Amino acid sequence: MSATRTASARTARPAESAPARKDSRTFTITELAQEFDITPRAIRFYEDVGLLTPSRVGRNRVYAQRDRTRLKLTLRGKRLGLSLQEIKQLVDMYDSGTDARPQLEAFQVILANHRQQLEQQLEDIRVTLAEIAQHEARCRELLGRSTPD
Repeated sequence: MSATRTASARTARPAESAPARKDSRTFTITELAQEFDITPRAIRFYEDVGLLTPSRVGRNRVYAQRDRTRLKLTLRGKRLGLSLQEIKQLVDMYDSGTDARPQLEAFQVILANHRQQLEQQLEDIRVTLAEIAQHEARCRELLGRSTPD
């Protein structure tokens, strides 16, 4: 009887479900699009660029927690104004699982370059606004001098 009981216990174990890992949840393209308020087309574009690598079930894309995290980091990078190439470089380093120092140093360089570009754009905008103000003042002056016939 104990042999039967042991065999029964052995066969029951595989049928038991192991507790799901927190990171094992999957997402559809629609779920990610709704969560991040972007279009499925944008998600497919990030896939084409190599930022996301979903698995397939038939014709459907299945995104893992890793893809969700990479999408979140991609969108953060875009909000900072980083190029997709810069974002991919950083996200790939994030994925490597190695020491975070090289990633942080690379991120710092990218941010410094981006800051420099933005400061240059800001200066260009200031110059352009000053020129516009001069043209507006000149127009007001000319309009003030003109007399209707």
